[in-house]
Amino acid sequence: MSQKTYIQSPKTAPHERRWHHIDADGQVLGRMATRAATLLRGKHKPTYTDFVDCGDYVVITNAAKVRFTGNKLDQKFYFSHSGYAGGCKTVPLRRQMEKDPRKVIFLAVKRMINDNRLRSRQLSRLKIFSGEQTRDVPRPVKAAEKTS
Repeated sequence: MSQKTYIQSPKTAPHERRWHHIDADGQVLGRMATRAATLLRGKHKPTYTDFVDCGDYVVITNAAKVRFTGNKLDQKFYFSHSGYAGGCKTVPLRRQMEKDPRKVIFLAVKRMINDNRLRSRQLSRLKIFSGEQTRDVPRPVKAAEKTS
């Protein structure tokens, strides 16, 4: 008796999207971002196919209370370039956390998802909030298990 591998077609794939809630309070940034990226891509589902967008929605709260290991607050930097000569901007992690902690989590999750055509669609389902408030979330969310 032979077994056949079933591969979903992007047109016929069932898109049942669930909402997951991750509380970032006291969690290490990398471990939490890995969990969020897995949920966004849909790798936790048995019907996962890499070229089908089958991921879920992820809501992250308490982004300002995320934890870092080692001396990352002082030694990690974010780089951006304006496109002009000498336009390289460097922002330390500590200053970025004071300015906008949501961007730190967004960049961590973004860099854990493959850079392909599906990434922007998958990242559009990521909702990050600095505090407890979760506005603009239309459905009740299911709490995801803590990663550490």
